[in-house]
Amino acid sequence: MPKGILGRKLGMTQIFTETGELLPVTVIEATPNSVIQVKSQETDGYESIQVGFGEKREKLLSKPEKGHLAKAGAKGIRYLREFRSEGVAEFQDLKVGDTVGVDIFKAGELVDVTGTTKGKGFAGVIKRWGYARGPMAHGSKYHRGVGSLGATGPARVFKGRKLPGRMGNVRRTIQGLEIVRVDQERNLLLVKGGVPGVRGSLVRIQASVKSAR
Repeated sequence: MPKGILGRKLGMTQIFTETGELLPVTVIEATPNSVIQVKSQETDGYESIQVGFGEKREKLLSKPEKGHLAKAGAKGIRYLREFRSEGVAEFQDLKVGDTVGVDIFKAGELVDVTGTTKGKGFAGVIKRWGYARGPMAHGSKYHRGVGSLGATGPARVFKGRKLPGRMGNVRRTIQGLEIVRVDQERNLLLVKGGVPGVRGSLVRIQASVKSAR
């Protein structure tokens, strides 16, 4: 299973390599993730670690959340996520209260980055699905509509039909992105290319599954 860490997307910039190549990079701030829980095969049926990232006012936490965090001696954690630890050398000796930092990655490694895409609101089929518009002449009464919804035989619209609706705000993963630079002092990862989400949003960075194969 791949190693991973939680971070926050700061935005995009560009850097020059030693050969003078200009690279667009996304800057991800991954402050050390606290280990909140360690799951084992004996007690849970699988091996994983649960990490916490981000801050949240304690008054906004529910009683179960407070009790769960108190067991790990943590307070005000905003996000809790799990990473499978079976076969991951970096996660084998971790205990509750330890931290996972950006040093688990090195420049040149490939990663998969998961985030929630930007929400675009309600959109029509041209913007949402790339449909071609109809004729724009005055006689045409069809310009940016949906068009045919299918044959008359079934007398219904099939599931999966591409229609107007809410666009964006969905979970997406970009695979095989290269880590260009790791800044341990500032807890930063510079990843080549773009990643899903708005500035300040939560992203999940883990070693690329396909490159491991």
